[in-house]
Amino acid sequence: MDLTRDPIWRLVRAIAAPASVGFFFHTMFNVVDTWFAGQISTLAQAALSLSFPVFFLVIALGNGLATGTTALIGQELGAGRRQDGARLAAQGLTFGLLAGALLSIGGVLAAPMLFASLGAADEYLGICLAYMLPIFAGGWMFIVIYQFNAALQAQGDTRSNRNFLILGCLLNVGLDPLFIYGVSIGPLHVPAMGVAGIAWATLTVQAMGVVYLARRLRRSGLLGGLVPADFVPRRTAMAAILGQGLPATLNYLSIGIGIYIITWFIAPYGHVSVAAYGIATRVEQIVLLPSIGLGVAALALTAQNMGAGRFERVRESLRATLAAGLSIMTAGAVVIYVFAHELMGLFTADAEVIAAGARYLRIEAFALAGYVVLYVHISSLQGAKRPMFAIWIGLFRQIIAPLIVFSLVTRVFDASLVGVWWSILGIVWFSALVATIVGRRILERAMAQAEAAVSCSVTVDVKACEGSP
Repeated sequence: MDLTRDPIWRLVRAIAAPASVGFFFHTMFNVVDTWFAGQISTLAQAALSLSFPVFFLVIALGNGLATGTTALIGQELGAGRRQDGARLAAQGLTFGLLAGALLSIGGVLAAPMLFASLGAADEYLGICLAYMLPIFAGGWMFIVIYQFNAALQAQGDTRSNRNFLILGCLLNVGLDPLFIYGVSIGPLHVPAMGVAGIAWATLTVQAMGVVYLARRLRRSGLLGGLVPADFVPRRTAMAAILGQGLPATLNYLSIGIGIYIITWFIAPYGHVSVAAYGIATRVEQIVLLPSIGLGVAALALTAQNMGAGRFERVRESLRATLAAGLSIMTAGAVVIYVFAHELMGLFTADAEVIAAGARYLRIEAFALAGYVVLYVHISSLQGAKRPMFAIWIGLFRQIIAPLIVFSLVTRVFDASLVGVWWSILGIVWFSALVATIVGRRILERAMAQAEAAVSCSVTVDVKACEGSP
């Protein structure tokens, strides 16, 4: 694929469709874990739900750094500087390995405190830690996998990660019961691990992913011609990756903090409400998967076309991804609203959990289109190397607004849990409006600055560059 010349709609489909399929199986991976936890006990299922905001720390770091790396590599490739893009990919892998190691150490040390702050104690706390301590210990593999995928994604390749996620999900279906209940076949003996087995099944799949994606990146040819010295940390490259990746990481981290805040506000309503929220958000994530794939397309297309100076294609990419996302999410909203009870019933037989989760889904069905608007605008700005907007909108949407609004709804007005669900809907749409107005202005300014820089680089009249944006 040529991301700077091929028809935009064809590229959107070619990038977004595999990415969406991959994210579907990534979500199904978590759904499988949730289902098997439910076979152990409702308390185990609640523990996995409570673990999600903590687990999201790993996802935030991996996704954020990968987003920054994709934008940097994409702009170099779009500008025709392939060797510079290759060196950035090498530096991204090194950066990911170092960041992952720090995450593993810090996560293992902080996990007990994090779960205790969410109200977990005694057996509940023990189950949470049995799951998350192994996940944190192997957290470096998640980060490295994200970096491999960033280098592939910058070239428009979302199929490799899709293939890994499909295979990983299928393997997880077999590995979860193997590690949960144990097995003895001849010399093979796997002890029964309970909830911890779900974590070890996940880490086994991640180890396979490291090997597979490393081979796919090598076969892409991007790293061809590099020498071991290119993988040695370099301050300039690390600073560039951190400069682009840290805002994206903080944006993703704000999502994790937002989930933590929501969980903290609903925890007093009991573990049934926590379990219902955890299952319902899994359903919501499945429906939102196409919008995430479209965000990937917007990021890759914007990065390469900004690098190539093809600014009208940047605008066309934004319009195409928005139009596709709004159409798909409208259909998804209808499905969620009509089949809310049935969708919840796929994951639990507890009538109280089903009823509570269905109420959430029927309200949040109206928020789906708002998420599309947010994802696409943020991804486009990240591709244009303007990542700071993601931080500010993330802080508002995930932390500031929820703390204020949820406190008013639950403690001043003493509303029921449904009041929290309606508050989420309002916050999402207000944030989408801000993203549309402010985000587009920032993107247009970035293109004006890039266009002025190109003009300055080719003019012989230095004074023509004075006063450029």
